[in-house]
Amino acid sequence: MMSQHPVAVWLTPNPILNGFHAPLLKNLSQQGNPIAHWEYLQDQDESASLTQALSSLQDYFATLSQPVHLMGHGIGGWLGLLYARQCPEQIKSLTLLSVGTNPALDWQAYYYTLYKHLRCPRNLILEQMVYNLFGEQNSTMTHYLVELLRRDLASSPSPHSLYQQWEDSPGGIDVPLLVCGSEDDLVVPPTAIKDWKRYMNSSQDDIWLTPRGYHFYHYFAPHEVASTIGQFWQKTERQLPIPASATDLKVSDRLSNSFLQS
Repeated sequence: MMSQHPVAVWLTPNPILNGFHAPLLKNLSQQGNPIAHWEYLQDQDESASLTQALSSLQDYFATLSQPVHLMGHGIGGWLGLLYARQCPEQIKSLTLLSVGTNPALDWQAYYYTLYKHLRCPRNLILEQMVYNLFGEQNSTMTHYLVELLRRDLASSPSPHSLYQQWEDSPGGIDVPLLVCGSEDDLVVPPTAIKDWKRYMNSSQDDIWLTPRGYHFYHYFAPHEVASTIGQFWQKTERQLPIPASATDLKVSDRLSNSFLQS
């Protein structure tokens, strides 16, 4: 979904996991915020890299007439951070969900680390990843989520592999920053979220942690996360110059088979 004059842009470098972001984007839109959803689908002939995704994002921003709030989860947040560092004048604020101070450490980096150390069949590692990312699920949903993660591994521009896990230099940015996380996220633990304080120099910058929700907490508590982001935007809008609770952590049937087959 693209809006001609969006207030904010959500970054999705790989649409395989879109279903986990949809409830949050719906809640943000219901607040009266036009949200553009930028997607990137890597060509199967390309090597895994964020370079082409960044180039495509730059082309998209060239179509916008004014700065916007930028948002992303995991690798989407990493991409947003890279872009905000390159082109801060185009960004009103940046919201990172499940992105630590080493932004390259996404779920795929975590997966490959487990794979190297546990020396188990790939399917067992993916089943463990389902638990680490979503909490305990029944066998049917676990199988479904394993297949979803398998597809994400195959088509994501994430540069990680079994042989190399990338790192990115920590550091701040020149736009207002909100970093969100979950206390029980095993992939990006709360210590990695709180570490952002070292790079926050503005009164507009903030860190928010929810007690529960694992790595995709924004799927389980979209209203709470949307409210936090909305308040952050209001705070930054007031200070910007004029420009030229999750109680049931079972994955619901909203992630239907049609989404899996898309």
